[in-house]
Amino acid sequence: MNDSDLASVLTGVGPRLRALRRSRGTTLAQLSEATGISQSTLSRLESGRRKPTLELLLPLARAHDVPLDELVGAPATGDPRIHPRPFTRNGQTFVPLTRYLGGLYVFKLIIPADTTGDPVRPDQSVHEGYEWLYVLSGRLWLALEENDLILTAGEAAEFDTRTPHGFGNAGKRPVEFLSLFGSQGERMHVRARPTASKRAVSAR
Repeated sequence: MNDSDLASVLTGVGPRLRALRRSRGTTLAQLSEATGISQSTLSRLESGRRKPTLELLLPLARAHDVPLDELVGAPATGDPRIHPRPFTRNGQTFVPLTRYLGGLYVFKLIIPADTTGDPVRPDQSVHEGYEWLYVLSGRLWLALEENDLILTAGEAAEFDTRTPHGFGNAGKRPVEFLSLFGSQGERMHVRARPTASKRAVSAR
């Protein structure tokens, strides 16, 4: 995507947000309440006077119940560097949602349920960066150093990836979640009402 394509995508976000909000019969005040974004910021986004950022688009995509890529409306392209195909690693399916966006990489991850027996604690790894994740469906097992957290749909977590961490499925059906990773340690500041519950993992 060249500079003119990127400018075109960003220019189209505002009108798309306004059309989507109006088609749902939602007021700026209602959307502000749902997302935690001020009405003035929402108004500037829709008019194109505020540059759309991932921090703003994520809660808007959730409030409107649409995929992030649909909200942005990036043009289709045959270049695999822009729309890379899903790949599988260690039994987990990664669906890239963007190659590069404001220093952040965005993936949808799918972990199948383990039907062979009791869940096994996920293997952990460490690397530079910062990660924010949001569970779409299922039960995600987040092993964070010596802590075990079970996150369900609508719950989120963020952590420094220099902390030993690993992901697993703690339920009987696939778990799907969004992962936003910044290699240089960018940190999310999305205001969301759900909080991650901290419960010890037990066999299901």
